[in-house]
Amino acid sequence: MRTVLIGIMGIAAVLVAGTAASAQLIESAYTTFETSKCPHVRGRAPEDYGHWTCKGYGGIAVWVAGGDQRVYVSFGPRAKSEPAATQTLSAFNSEGGTIEWRIERGRDGNARPFATILRWNTSSLDENANQVRGQVLVVTRLAPGPVCHIGYIDARANPNANELAREIADMHARSFRCATDKPIRRVQVG
Repeated sequence: MRTVLIGIMGIAAVLVAGTAASAQLIESAYTTFETSKCPHVRGRAPEDYGHWTCKGYGGIAVWVAGGDQRVYVSFGPRAKSEPAATQTLSAFNSEGGTIEWRIERGRDGNARPFATILRWNTSSLDENANQVRGQVLVVTRLAPGPVCHIGYIDARANPNANELAREIADMHARSFRCATDKPIRRVQVG
């Protein structure tokens, strides 16, 4: 029995050491962007506002498109062909001006962004046709692999919305499967 207990404790020590060694420091960086300062390609239809390509953290492309009073935001070298380029909220919306980049540092010290958090402003009508304004934090996974929305947090209903968004990014972005997993929702979002 003592030998078995020592063996189990040895295995547990190896697992803990392995987990600590593979743990990576996660940090945030913030970039601002204004579509008015980014190259713009005009749309062709009346409700097609075209698209803008801005630069984010480390020069990563931030692609923003608009139409029908809604925006689409995607990231990376193939941003306009990523799933995020087709994802928006059902309510009329616009993008915020600050992107939070969730970044991990590898053993070599190099920074690798793996997710973004962007506040979107929403507008919809209630049952009495009164305008209701809201804010939703949209968590997006970054490459490698497809770029897509992985979480939506109602920023007005959750006083700890930023922490919830970081938790979703840190726990789910790297393993999220855009084609099969459903985005995580925290309270009703537009």
